[in-house]
Amino acid sequence: MEEEVNNRELKNKSIFGKLKESVDDKEEQLEILSTFVRLAILVWSGGILTLAYIKLPPALGVPEQKLDPTFIASVFTGVLATFGVQAAKKAGEGGNGGGISKEDLQKLIDAAAQTAPSQTIRVEQGPIKFENSEPIIKPVPTDPPQPPYSL
Repeated sequence: MEEEVNNRELKNKSIFGKLKESVDDKEEQLEILSTFVRLAILVWSGGILTLAYIKLPPALGVPEQKLDPTFIASVFTGVLATFGVQAAKKAGEGGNGGGISKEDLQKLIDAAAQTAPSQTIRVEQGPIKFENSEPIIKPVPTDPPQPPYSL
């Protein structure tokens, strides 16, 4: 009889009650709860972003929503950042933008120099100006041009 009462109590307990019983430390309980909340926000924002970019069939009866997904995208990336996922930086924002390092570039240049005779031009800093001769300077006329007709 006691087993039935215990089974009913386990079935009637909420998720929070089961969480309290399974984990004794309050900090661990809060950490698990915050993870679930972040996952819920991640799923919600991912769903809203998906709905912003796809068109559902009319049979579902969901009207098309015209919304700006900028805020939802920032929430999505913010929650992803709490899990340690970050977007790659662009080249102008610092870092190497997920590109090639200087050492790797030097290795590639050395390997290319050994395989075929060629000339490699490496640009360290711009702006660049290529010149091969003196510029042509046209004389500027001092008198204003005369019209081809006279009155």
